Amino acid sequence: MSRPLPTESALLRGPAGNIEVLIDAPATVRGIALVCHPHPLFGGANTNKVAHTLARAYRDLGYAVIRPNFRGVGRSEGEHDHGEGETEDMLSVISWAESRWGVQPLALGGFSFGGYVQVRVATRLADGIAPPRQLILVGMAAGDTTGSGRNYDTPPVPANIPTLVVHGEQDETVALANVLGWARPQELPVVVVPGADHFFHGKLHVIRTLIARNVDPA
Repeated sequence: MSRPLPTESALLRGPAGNIEVLIDAPATVRGIALVCHPHPLFGGANTNKVAHTLARAYRDLGYAVIRPNFRGVGRSEGEHDHGEGETEDMLSVISWAESRWGVQPLALGGFSFGGYVQVRVATRLADGIAPPRQLILVGMAAGDTTGSGRNYDTPPVPANIPTLVVHGEQDETVALANVLGWARPQELPVVVVPGADHFFHGKLHVIRTLIARNVDPA
């Protein structure tokens, strides 16, 4: 098997200015994946360990993976927009990726706030000619979050997009009950990782294994 390419850093133009991205690509690109990090006002960035784990897992399945920094993080310009502007930014990143690698199978992955944004992105793309083929949501932001005063009215996942939801049994930021309450009316299964906290300390290998077992190669 060919060795993957070194991680690349780039600045893309978005609706609010530059978007800083990291790119992890295999030697042969057979798909495009977009991975989104946790909340930018609470230390979230594209170097987050869960986002990094998602990116490497997708790369190993043949996807060129783009990890943007949300507005106001690193060299990304603009101000936090509670998911609205971030959704537009992610759609522009996908358009850029398709201009670089051509129209390829598209996969989406998000951690916490990044998952909230990715559900919004998936909803925008669901009725298009080529909807995303896969959505992975880890530590999903839904309902009230502990200690922050934030509440997420997360929309349902489009029914035509296969979705893997992974949540920690002992998530101290987004209660497991919140995610089950969001998933229940959708009849959307949730994979619960015993003993895992919000950041999956010591459990990142479980995420990698779940993706390898449940996501088709590009």
